[in-house]
Amino acid sequence: MPPQPHIVGVHLVFEQAGRLLLQQRSPDAAFGPGAWHLPAGHLDEDESAEACAIREAGEELGVLIDPQDLRLVHVLHYRRHTGATPRLQLFYRVLDHRGTPKICGLDRCAALGWHAASSLPTPLVDYAAVALTAIAANRPSSVMGWGA
Repeated sequence: MPPQPHIVGVHLVFEQAGRLLLQQRSPDAAFGPGAWHLPAGHLDEDESAEACAIREAGEELGVLIDPQDLRLVHVLHYRRHTGATPRLQLFYRVLDHRGTPKICGLDRCAALGWHAASSLPTPLVDYAAVALTAIAANRPSSVMGWGA
C-alpha cells in the first residue's frame, strides 16, 4: 500500500495569565463556521512548520514572532471521517511576540478574544478542544478520528 499523504495544519497557542487567544470563525467560513478556534493555517509548499507559524501570525493577527519564541507543544493525528485526507495538526506555544493581535482577515474571522483556559467558549472546533485538553495535561501527542 502506498504512503498516505497528509495535510499539515499549524496552530498558534497564545497564552497570557491563564487565558488563551481564540478567533471566532466567520459564519460563512468553509470550515467551522461560527466556531472558536486557535489562529492557524496550512503549511505551504516548500515551507517549514515554524515558517508557517510565523507567516500565519502576521497574516491572521498582525503580530511578529521570532523562531526562537515558538515551542512545539502538541501533535494531533486527525481524520475527520473514514476516507478523509488525514491531517497532522501541529500546536506551537508562542513565548513572545511583537505587536497587539488584531483581526486581519474579516472574511475568515468574526471575533478575536482572550478566554480563560478553564472556561473556553462554545462552539469550539472539536480537534482544537482535544488538543488544548492534552496540552493542559502535558501530553505531547494525541489521535482523533481513527476509530478503536
